[in-house]
Amino acid sequence: MAPFVPIESRLRSIGCDIVVGIDEAGRGPLAGPLVSAAVILKENAKLPGINDSKLLNAKERERLFELIVRKSLDFSISIIPHTRIDRINIVEAVKLANYNCIKELRYKPDIALIDGRDKQILDIKFLTVIKGDQIVKSIAAASILAKVTRDMIMKYYAKEYKKYGFEIHK
Repeated sequence: MAPFVPIESRLRSIGCDIVVGIDEAGRGPLAGPLVSAAVILKENAKLPGINDSKLLNAKERERLFELIVRKSLDFSISIIPHTRIDRINIVEAVKLANYNCIKELRYKPDIALIDGRDKQILDIKFLTVIKGDQIVKSIAAASILAKVTRDMIMKYYAKEYKKYGFEIHK
């Protein structure tokens, strides 16, 4: 398990009661959609084995996906298809997906913690955290939801379009 920085609890101690972590999957692969996820974890949520999705195998990610869904106060997932990415570029697609994730949450967060360093188009306060999926629990949770969702989409594409080898573009 990663040594997470207690940033969520620190933010809660200064009045940011609802903290959401956001991460995406599909920024670098050749094919498929971009998937962003937002997760608001219940305070003190126990998620044994949680880590950056890239450091976990598929079976661990799938187990944690179910656990995160159960242990979260709220979560949302946004999918930007490749056709939209081609029109607006990947950086703008990430911003749009993150914005959509916030918009779809039932609870309005006081602050968002977002993996990376890109500027955002959110209408709430946010902090970008480089390598956030490795040091912030809610971002790691979001990375798992995004990755598992994208992997499921790519498995579907692999069955539908066998000659393209989409199963390797996860």
